[in-house]
Amino acid sequence: VLYGTTQGQTVKVAGVIGDTLRTGGIATDVINARADWPSPRDYDAVIVAASVHVGGYQRAVRRWVRAHAQTLNQKPTAFVSVCLGVLQQDPKVAHELTAIVDRFRTATGWRPAIVKQVAGALPYSRYNWFTRWAMVRIVRKAGGDVDTSRDYEYTNWADVRAFAEEFVRSAQAGERRAA
Repeated sequence: VLYGTTQGQTVKVAGVIGDTLRTGGIATDVINARADWPSPRDYDAVIVAASVHVGGYQRAVRRWVRAHAQTLNQKPTAFVSVCLGVLQQDPKVAHELTAIVDRFRTATGWRPAIVKQVAGALPYSRYNWFTRWAMVRIVRKAGGDVDTSRDYEYTNWADVRAFAEEFVRSAQAGERRAA
């Protein structure tokens, strides 16, 4: 599970995915794309998780995926996109989130078998004053939580664990079909 994170929620998502896989008996590494560049050749399957910020994903994730797209396209893979926009239930927002993933896929050449959208968090306490101000404006427009005296976590952890379990089943079924 390779991840990129800006405010820390995606590392939590990657950790829960990794823990779920390990609980299922799957040897799993959870790796920060900024700290290490492992070869996907060393793994039977790969999950990449990144968060949306200003319409794109972390540079380290984009570079790693682009560098390894050919190998990734030959393995069971999934992409987990972490974004608050998932919560809005607005067709325009859903379309934009799909467009962000599509731009990422086009730019990197990677075609993950599964794309999972996951709600993120609003860690107001970790934002500088400008980011906090900007996020309040964005969140207020979307009808979200704007009390900056606390943080909000919207990730559905049961859904994240179910995704990880389904990914394993899907990858294992693909291996059996290929055999």
